[in-house]
Amino acid sequence: MTAPPAAATGPPPLLTGRTAAVALAVVLVAAFMELLDATIVGVAAPAIAADLGAGEAALQWTVAGYTLAVGAGLVTGGRLGDRYGRRRLFLLGLAGFALASAACGLAPSPWALVAGRVAQGLAGGLMIPQVFGVIRASFAPAARARAMGAYGAVLGLASVAGPLLGGLLVEADPFGLGWRAVFWVNVPVAAAGLALGARFLPESRGGDGTGFDGTGAALAATAVVLPLLPLVQGRDWGWPWWGTALMALSVPVTALFLWWERRLAARGGRPVLDPALLRGRAFALGLAASLPFFGALGAFFLLLSLYLQGGTGRGPWEAGLVILPFAAGSVITSGIGVRFADRAGRAVLVGGALLLAASQLLLLALLHGDAPSSTALAVPLFAGGLGLGLTAPSLVNVVLAGVPARDAGAAGGVLSTVTQIGGAVGVAALGTVFFARLEDALAGGSSAAAAHTHALAAVLPWQVACYAAAAVLLFLLPARPHEETSP
Repeated sequence: MTAPPAAATGPPPLLTGRTAAVALAVVLVAAFMELLDATIVGVAAPAIAADLGAGEAALQWTVAGYTLAVGAGLVTGGRLGDRYGRRRLFLLGLAGFALASAACGLAPSPWALVAGRVAQGLAGGLMIPQVFGVIRASFAPAARARAMGAYGAVLGLASVAGPLLGGLLVEADPFGLGWRAVFWVNVPVAAAGLALGARFLPESRGGDGTGFDGTGAALAATAVVLPLLPLVQGRDWGWPWWGTALMALSVPVTALFLWWERRLAARGGRPVLDPALLRGRAFALGLAASLPFFGALGAFFLLLSLYLQGGTGRGPWEAGLVILPFAAGSVITSGIGVRFADRAGRAVLVGGALLLAASQLLLLALLHGDAPSSTALAVPLFAGGLGLGLTAPSLVNVVLAGVPARDAGAAGGVLSTVTQIGGAVGVAALGTVFFARLEDALAGGSSAAAAHTHALAAVLPWQVACYAAAAVLLFLLPARPHEETSP
């Protein structure tokens, strides 16, 4: 790729009507597909092990390789889109994601599957930041808020839908594909996205043709991978000392990255991450709130799925159906939250986070009695979904509202990276509590049902604390989001 000519860096025409609707659908479906692939494989793991003879290490890396590759590429992918064209990079990432998905579906061995998953993650890291860039550059302010809200809803729904769709595909076994269906389903979706995107997505860029910050890109990827690797794999590796060392090393590497970016910006260059973004109150506080919020959210669905399957004997599809009320609640309030956020501001976000905390307390109360039925579980799960729909869509809009259009892709990459790290931290920390309590209960002679109930009950107070911490940080946000209008 070569640097774009100066004439190509101006703002594109704003999208309206049918073109806007199709363009938004294309980027949101692509985002949903990428987010879904972070969780959908977990349900298929037993079938993968049986078919390919995959050992524990290979199965772990089918998840970890994807997460690490996505996390390493998001910030750099965002800046590449800002410089070379968001439409171009989006379509390139989407095509790469489709090819990598096909490679996973054809994988003849466990490590070939792992390689395909890494390729998927790299393509996703290139594609996802462009979603923010396209929305930020191509929609009028009012439509932009609704579009960002829709992305926030997608972010929450993808967390719920992974186990549900994965269980459906594995059990339905379409065309005799078995576990491979969870990868092949991406191919026709991506093909349709490429065809529609090529026609309806406008091109947009930010800034000028200043040389690409390769040093900053390398430091950013290293700073993300160093903590993610031990967080994603630490429990399965027995928390080795060098995992702690890697996490500690991420601190000076992150400091070096920020120093380099400030130095480059002071010299008139275009850093991968403009340090000025972090001085914005809404951006910085929104990122800080996203860590505990999405950390709790990501861990919850994994641990609830383990409880439903290991503790109550439900199959993957049945477990997905139990979680369905959460998705329904989120759908109901997603649009409402964005509309009310314009008037109520941060109160909507705080209220949603507190409603999620209350839903976890209600679920905890249910676990102290007999095994709750699906109907009983539906009440706290539906309430949690309502809270997610109020918070997640508006949070994305608030975090990115004050970001200049020229930095939209890079800022979107930072937000996605923070949610990835938050999810990894949540799974690692809360997963450690869950499995420690589970093992203690089983060693003490408890049944599988009682042990899983005890383990989930031990985690839920920490879930409440995470949502409460997010609510406090959200309360510190500006009362209303400030929309940046500079190109």
